[in-house]
Amino acid sequence: AAAAPAQAAAAIETFPVTGTKIYMNLGDPSLADKYASLPCDGIGLMREEFIWTTYIHEHPLYLLKTGHPEKVVEALAEGFRKVAQAMAPRPVTLRFSDFKSSEYRDLKGGEEFEPHEPSALLGWRGASRYYDPKYTAAFRLEVQAVRKVREEYGLKNLNVMIPFCRTVDECAKVVSIMAEEGLHRGPDFKVWLMAEIPANIILADKFNQYVDGYSIGSNDLTMLTLGCDRDNDVISHLFDERNLAVRRAVRHLIEVAHRDGKTVSLCGQAASVYPEFAEFLVESGIDSMSVNPDAVKFTKKMVAQVEQRIILDKLTGRGRNKNDEELAW
Repeated sequence: AAAAPAQAAAAIETFPVTGTKIYMNLGDPSLADKYASLPCDGIGLMREEFIWTTYIHEHPLYLLKTGHPEKVVEALAEGFRKVAQAMAPRPVTLRFSDFKSSEYRDLKGGEEFEPHEPSALLGWRGASRYYDPKYTAAFRLEVQAVRKVREEYGLKNLNVMIPFCRTVDECAKVVSIMAEEGLHRGPDFKVWLMAEIPANIILADKFNQYVDGYSIGSNDLTMLTLGCDRDNDVISHLFDERNLAVRRAVRHLIEVAHRDGKTVSLCGQAASVYPEFAEFLVESGIDSMSVNPDAVKFTKKMVAQVEQRIILDKLTGRGRNKNDEELAW
């Protein structure tokens, strides 16, 4: 009998402390309680789209037209609450809606409000919707849901992220709309920007004034940097986040963001798929990585090993960061 407690204690899995925060990606709010015990530092990417397709089902403009905007606010707020409550006091970063027009059209009533675009992937999505007079009323419902969770439920660990923001002016407009709805950047409320367009990297010094940090969407960033459709089998072999052009972009963003005290994360799967890419990120000074739940433990241990090796190399003067010259931009 005395051996049982010892065996139970031995079975407890432990994880090293890392300087690089390891966040988790999450779509389904009902899974938040299940995954809350994972050794993550919070939610780095909460995808809002799951709530629309699973619980709301109807296009936001259709609900506004039929007089039921409260359905959007209530359903979104409940989903946000579940995740923020399960993870508290750890931070949760919600990415505002990033459906493409073809996906919005699949929601009830969507056909009336959505254009037929030749390339929806590069069309009316993300930030460009939020300030558009044809859609801004719907975006304001998302903002109201966030405010409801933070103020009525008191869950101040909920922050937001703006996706697919093409220009600095777009970013300024979106932040202004949020402020009009009572959401102001401050010590306890952070606004992140998805860095997934080359313009986000090139103009990071300008975007810095409107956001608290960045989360690199490595899939879209790689696709747009290399001009390579990752879903096209003919050229999919060219799609590689480890490409020098992508790595230079990532390194540049980290350097420019850090100059102004902004943080940088990465929410693509490259860090957990390619250990050498994770090593590059840590060596470049990235602040955090956000991975899917099944990769949290592995990534936590892998990053700890990379950090320890970097520290040892600095102490011994060996220096492993051999790619600095290649990465210089």
